[in-house]
Amino acid sequence: MTAFPAAPALRDTFDGPQLAAVWHPRTYGSGIVRQDGGVLRCILPPGGAHRYSDAQITDYARTRGERFAWQPPLCLRVRAWASAPQAELIGTAGFGFWNEPFAPLGRGLPRLPRAIWFFFGAPPHNIALEFGVPGYGWKAAILDATRPQGMALLPLAPLGALLMRVPALYRRLWPVAQRALGISGAVLPVDLGDPHTYELDWDVGSARFRVDGETVHEAPTAPRGPLGFIAWMDNQYAIVTPQGCVRFGVTPNTREQWLALDEVVIETG
Repeated sequence: MTAFPAAPALRDTFDGPQLAAVWHPRTYGSGIVRQDGGVLRCILPPGGAHRYSDAQITDYARTRGERFAWQPPLCLRVRAWASAPQAELIGTAGFGFWNEPFAPLGRGLPRLPRAIWFFFGAPPHNIALEFGVPGYGWKAAILDATRPQGMALLPLAPLGALLMRVPALYRRLWPVAQRALGISGAVLPVDLGDPHTYELDWDVGSARFRVDGETVHEAPTAPRGPLGFIAWMDNQYAIVTPQGCVRFGVTPNTREQWLALDEVVIETG
């Protein structure tokens, strides 16, 4: 993997009285972004049974037309934890890089998704795209639907969804589609409710995920840049399976929950 320089391209320990200018907080519904005591929290208060709520920070601002800043090679380090063990959380949460496919910068149509990040989804969330890996939980995850191999499969998607309903065909054909779509991932061996240091080496054509210095996933693929950094928590779930099941919804939050970060470092080189 690439050796990175000592000087970071971005470093924030959230020690000031307000968010650094690099960050663009965005909230929906009852979501709250708060920085206090050297900790940044993306907070979901109780309630919102039928309303989407989200609290996030990004380093891009759609209203200003700013471009995504990050591309490989780089190294991301984040120290983070949630308000409760992950079995007690609802919705999704995480941090890393993506292209905000469903809310594009400026005007225009939605984009095909590209992402490389640490991602949590609580049941009924089920994005079951990695063969043999659960579609929920706290995971390292990569997706690049803009790869030429993946785009070539798009016209065959309706037929493919039907074929994937046959177990033998799913076992044989889905790994091929997974490689074409640049999908790779693994369940993390730690609980999101405990503080840990998460690192991502994003190189050209490969990636390595680490937790507390230990490698937890090595991917033989990685999306192209540029992408933008995001950290968030929301009350949404998504169900997307190779068999053609697609569904979205929100889960009521019976008590406050949050995702906390006290360090974000991005080193380039």
